[in-house]
Amino acid sequence: MNTSVKIPQGDEKVTVELTVKELMALAGARFHGNHTLEIGARKKLKDALADTYNIDSSKKDSIDYQLLN
Repeated sequence: MNTSVKIPQGDEKVTVELTVKELMALAGARFHGNHTLEIGARKKLKDALADTYNIDSSKKDSIDYQLLN
């Protein structure tokens, strides 16, 4: 299934402030015993998307992964 999804203003830049450890966790580094780094970094990304595009963040997983392609 190969569907094309168009995102309005998809090339617009969004700034998210991450620590080096958060960036490393998102890039695939594993911090054994501290999984909260990756969780916190993902939350920052979701919050930035929600704030930028006025997405209702009260819903769990309100950003559909398929829309991010």
